[in-house]
Amino acid sequence: MHLKRIVVIGTSGTGKTTFAQQLSRMLGVPHIELDALHWNANWQETPREIFIRNVDAATLAPAWVVDGNYTTKVAPLVWQRADTIIWLNYPFHVILYRLLARTLRRTLLGEECCNGNRESWRKVLSKDSIILWAFHSHWRHQREYAAKLRDPAHGHLRQVRLHSPKETARWVEQIKQPVGEAEPSAQA
Repeated sequence: MHLKRIVVIGTSGTGKTTFAQQLSRMLGVPHIELDALHWNANWQETPREIFIRNVDAATLAPAWVVDGNYTTKVAPLVWQRADTIIWLNYPFHVILYRLLARTLRRTLLGEECCNGNRESWRKVLSKDSIILWAFHSHWRHQREYAAKLRDPAHGHLRQVRLHSPKETARWVEQIKQPVGEAEPSAQA
């Protein structure tokens, strides 16, 4: 399987960034984290036009792994340039567990998310909570992604839908196989 321009999508908490970083290292291509382009210090959003311009410039490269959703802002641009889309389509209980663990770890240890931003108890318990966002966005993303991936405009994309962390790990192991061996399965 020839992977050059890959988009990794999924609900917050699926592990998009960690997976995309791993994949970019394996393939020796740049990793583009959309959250890092979207969020400035103090959780200030990059103005839409600048965000789109930055994503446009980053995805002009011949090969990359992009992680992030941003379906209304930059997905049309990124998906048009991609050759492969990998959907981490995990069950909500898996996402919730991972998101709670990540949020607790980041909050307790003061870990940076991106651009100096950190999760705080105040943010976790506010209306802007990433956990609330997952509750609000998970099922909507399920519907949106399924519809977008059926759209003939995205017919050029090799689609890989992974339903669990174990399935994702198996898929990564298949990618590591020497050239000429069986290709990883892609589930639509």
